[in-house]
Amino acid sequence: PISIFNNVVDETLVFLVLTLLYYKAGADAIPKVIPTESFPTILLFYTISRLIFPLRTRMPMWRAILDVISAPLISPTFFTIYIADVFTSMVKVFQDIAWSLGFLISGDFLTPEGSEEYGKHEWQHTFWYKNVLIPLICLFPLWIRFCQCLRKYTDTGKRMPNLANATKYAMSQTVTLFGTFHPLYLMHENYHPNRINWFQVFWTCLFISSSLYSFWWDVFMDWGLGDFKHGFLASRLMFPHRYYYYAVIFVDIVLRFMWVLTLLPPQSGLSFELPQYLTAVTMALELTRRTFWGFFRLENEHRSNTN
Repeated sequence: PISIFNNVVDETLVFLVLTLLYYKAGADAIPKVIPTESFPTILLFYTISRLIFPLRTRMPMWRAILDVISAPLISPTFFTIYIADVFTSMVKVFQDIAWSLGFLISGDFLTPEGSEEYGKHEWQHTFWYKNVLIPLICLFPLWIRFCQCLRKYTDTGKRMPNLANATKYAMSQTVTLFGTFHPLYLMHENYHPNRINWFQVFWTCLFISSSLYSFWWDVFMDWGLGDFKHGFLASRLMFPHRYYYYAVIFVDIVLRFMWVLTLLPPQSGLSFELPQYLTAVTMALELTRRTFWGFFRLENEHRSNTN
């Protein structure tokens, strides 16, 4: 709808203008009518306000989110399952939200630029933030989908696909837990060139298995493709060109591996941790992959309901 596009344009313009003003004020290129550190704070409060107002359109969104995070207390629907799947691609976004709240609650936004305390953000190095909150944020979307699968199994009594799908999310959670909390895998402290690191071997096998399993589930279960009688696709297709499907399948298997890496908390000290400068790139790529996934997931749901 055009209203969604208009909202996106408006919010993007606000972000770009405030970013430009912050950069110019920091470089003393414009008069400092307001303190430089105020621009990120203005952006944060603006974003919070847009999440609350207008109430007419935001209340249904928050009710849907409440239904999603209530798993397994309520029976999941296609809508809540779809949203929860999207949440698994927003781990980095949730981490940024947590950081922004820490920035606001700690009062760092009141620290004047140029002071000794400016930019330190000591709270982000504390045990509760780095070793508790951020890992929980990485796990929470996966845990929601895991609970939804178990609740679906309880409601229907069907082991397939519910328990198999729950296994997929359990594997992803295991990758996150082992990669985050196992001290033997801090390679810069435990690296021995002449000795096999069995935990590295185990984690690598688990990482590959989880990524391939998730890819297989995307293609065969979520998209209803993979029929060798029809060129590894399906008997009925809604998009006009078959190469659309092949291109997305190829992109999905590549980005699935990058998605698993996004489940690892930042600044964990792990040798396979993605560099900070790639965070925005991986986030954009994962959201792009999830968008493609959403188109073909809805197509498969439509085909299933019209057979």
